[in-house]
Amino acid sequence: MNVRVGDIIKLENNQFVAADILLLCSSEPYGLCYVETAELDGETNLKVRQALTVTSDLGDISKLMDFDGEVICEPPNNKLDRFTGTLYWKGNKYPLDNEKMLLRGCVLRNTEWCFGMVIFAGSQTKLMQNCGRTKLKRTSIDKLMNTLVLWIFAFLICMGVILAVGHTIWETYVGTNFRVFLPWDTFQISAVFSGFLTFWSYIIILNTVVPISLYVSVEVLRLGHSHFINWDRKMYHSPMGTAAQARTTTLNEELGQVEFIFSDKTGTLTQNIMVFSKCSINGQMYGDVYDEFDQKVEITEKTACVDFSFNPLCDRRFKFYDSSLVEAIKMEDPAVQEFFRLLALCHTVMPEEKSEGNLVYQAQSPDEGALVTAARNFGFVFRARTPETVTLCEMGRTVTYQLLAILDFNNVRKRMSVIVRSPEGQIKLYSKGADTIIFERLDPSCENLMYTTSEHLSEFAGEGLRTLALSYKDLDEDYFKVWMKRLLFASTVIENREDQLAVLYDEIELGMKLLGATAIEDKLQEGVPETIACLNLADIKIWVLTGDKLETAMNIGYSCNMLRDDMNEVFVISGHTLQDVQQQLRSAKEHILGLSRVSSAGHVEKTDAFAEDSVFEEAIIAEYALVINGHSLAHALEPQLEHILLDLACLCKTVICCRVTPMQKAQVVELVKRHKRAVTLAIGDGANDVSMIKTAHIGVGISGQEGMQAVLASDYSFAQFRYLQRLLLVHGRWSYFRMCNFLGYFFYKNFAFTLVHFWYGFFCGFSAQTVYDQWFITLFNIVYTSLPVLAMGLFDQVIIALVQS
Repeated sequence: MNVRVGDIIKLENNQFVAADILLLCSSEPYGLCYVETAELDGETNLKVRQALTVTSDLGDISKLMDFDGEVICEPPNNKLDRFTGTLYWKGNKYPLDNEKMLLRGCVLRNTEWCFGMVIFAGSQTKLMQNCGRTKLKRTSIDKLMNTLVLWIFAFLICMGVILAVGHTIWETYVGTNFRVFLPWDTFQISAVFSGFLTFWSYIIILNTVVPISLYVSVEVLRLGHSHFINWDRKMYHSPMGTAAQARTTTLNEELGQVEFIFSDKTGTLTQNIMVFSKCSINGQMYGDVYDEFDQKVEITEKTACVDFSFNPLCDRRFKFYDSSLVEAIKMEDPAVQEFFRLLALCHTVMPEEKSEGNLVYQAQSPDEGALVTAARNFGFVFRARTPETVTLCEMGRTVTYQLLAILDFNNVRKRMSVIVRSPEGQIKLYSKGADTIIFERLDPSCENLMYTTSEHLSEFAGEGLRTLALSYKDLDEDYFKVWMKRLLFASTVIENREDQLAVLYDEIELGMKLLGATAIEDKLQEGVPETIACLNLADIKIWVLTGDKLETAMNIGYSCNMLRDDMNEVFVISGHTLQDVQQQLRSAKEHILGLSRVSSAGHVEKTDAFAEDSVFEEAIIAEYALVINGHSLAHALEPQLEHILLDLACLCKTVICCRVTPMQKAQVVELVKRHKRAVTLAIGDGANDVSMIKTAHIGVGISGQEGMQAVLASDYSFAQFRYLQRLLLVHGRWSYFRMCNFLGYFFYKNFAFTLVHFWYGFFCGFSAQTVYDQWFITLFNIVYTSLPVLAMGLFDQVIIALVQS
């Protein structure tokens, strides 16, 4: 409460960070500290934060009292993964980024103490900036109930008016006969005024037709249905000890109405447990096993693994089957050594050596962990990292590289680079990333090698492997000094810092030499093909949105039975311009709709036989698939093309979007939500799926290898994709069936109970006299209506027997 911006505060081990602070120094060497960010992103693995070198020795109180630095930074915002600022101290400028910050909500771990300067406090912290209003997801039944209640209220008014008019007429023509024993001499009221009072009396008596208790009863049912999901043992994943969890109680019946499923691939359809499988180095492919007749042998559990006993620091769990790669390492092939040197240097992994030779790598992604582990087993062991150095053990020899710059990975760059100085003084840039991005930045002398490597990459992708291209560049000392000065200047600019850095990164990453490519295996989860086949039988359309390359995504599609050889046509949209994409979409549409005429804008002009969209789509008996990459999708999502994209996609049995960004995933979901009256469900396991999960009507998170961010943003969560079948076809169907039956009986008992009063009014002179006494009303509502209807809404089931003749 007392923390203010500009204060310097001390944190001790296992304490929560009270504000967004700039790390100044810590008890660890080089100003390092470790934090747990589970409160921010759900990830339990420790993150490393590092103070500036110039402030890392301010551990003494007297030095901290003399600290008079000034920080100029961005205004408060909700971006947890980004910070832009500059420290001015002793006449120098020092760039600040997210790696120097400890955000409120983090917990200090494995660090005795640290000091930091408060940048944002209170409601200005990034944690509090993210605590905005959550958009409430409402079901179609909620909207229907609100409409029905309004109509029922109008019906109540109508009944009151009818009975009030009846009372006025009765009082005028019949009521005067009763003045003999009920004289009106003391007070005189008109029949109209008496009817007015009777109107309000009947509004009170007939108010039971308005389902006031409906909303409470519905919430009780939803709570019960949510517990059924939580208690379902068939959705419990014993290896991880993870049960299904309904994180909301408002969307259960919506699960039974899902028509579109948008799924991530990595970690959702696949296991996200990465294994280094194959590689291509200098035009030579490694990873396959051949017999004495030079025929490729299928690798099984009985296949002999390569012996890594020459390397005392190897990971015993690592398996590789091609011995020729080990022989190349032992023969000190320069290209092979440079290949694994790159894998050991170009990453953000943190090593933890629990005992001599017992290395444990803390990787932020399974891909990086697999690549660094592969380099470790082939003799290039990543041993230690400091803010300024990286230490390797190269074939038993310890080598320390000076770390000059890290060019970070992001979804736009799709690559990561490091610049290091070797012990001999040579400066090199090492880069790894998507093959399409790396190939654009290669030196023309690598053209032949690029074609060979492209063939290998296509073969890897055809086997469903995840691929990366590797390259390097020798840097001139003078050029690097000039470039580094420009980098330091750009890194201290507040406005458009990221754009200026991106320009500098692009400049130095041109003219690289190709080293080769890696191929990592990510196996399908158990039961994925069967689940997809079952959901297809339920007429649920499944779209896969992935960041992988086209060939990999298509191969996984065949593995999942989403793509089949007996399909009539698989349309691949890969145009790079708006006109190319438009032409490809139009051609695909014309191919499917031979009986229709497609206008120049791409819209279908349907004949009278197919005037309605739903009828038109059902008329397509043949099976088609659509595969579109990220470049083309960016154009297809433009306003002038989005309708033809949606029409074509809905005519296809399978849709796969590859090389897409997280924002494009959300845009695809929003496109279907906006133009189709259908319930959408998005399922994913990583931070890149959060926007898609939040956009869909229903979001499902898988608690896998990529942290808990998707789970925290989801409405339902479980551990395996195959549980989606039971969530939709059992819990969703039963919840929808129970809720519909409950609502029908609830309105029936309300009308049956209330209309007796209305009918009785015609026999009691419209005098607003009640039929039931108070005890009868109470017992009738509890015993004969409310409880039975509530019990039916909770426990009613649909049993479908499939009889095979």
